[in-house]
Amino acid sequence: MKRRPLIPRLPVFLAAMWLLLNDSLSPGNVALGIAFALLITAAVAALRPLPAWPRRLHVAAGLIWHVLHDIVRSNFAVGRIILGATRRQPNIEFICIPLDMRDPHGLAMLSIIITGTPGTVWAGHDTENNVLTLHVLDLQDEAAWVRTIKERYERPLMEIFE
Repeated sequence: MKRRPLIPRLPVFLAAMWLLLNDSLSPGNVALGIAFALLITAAVAALRPLPAWPRRLHVAAGLIWHVLHDIVRSNFAVGRIILGATRRQPNIEFICIPLDMRDPHGLAMLSIIITGTPGTVWAGHDTENNVLTLHVLDLQDEAAWVRTIKERYERPLMEIFE
């Protein structure tokens, strides 16, 4: 059974932002900030029926490192392609990657990671077969891409969200 956090973060964050933006701790501003935070939290709760409960956050540190490393490396690779440093034409392809992860929050994070990395785009997801369609700007080795997505991204995300 998943337990709720002791302090509801969203209303506290919203009330604090309200007070910071208004630059006043007057009783009226505090009351208005609390009311604003509670109303927005109640309105947003209906939009998010499935709460996220990430676990093993120490795994997230390694994942963040891998993602940042891959983004920097991909920026240089895409820059070389765009500036014409490579004389050959890029091999633009779509590849299908079977996924094991089913958690919607993990899939959302995977889509953010993939689309945030230059040269790749999350092109689609077949929910019945749980297959990701990935667009790659310069595909050299399809097996390496499948291995990278499954080992560097999907496995840590499954540890965090499932």
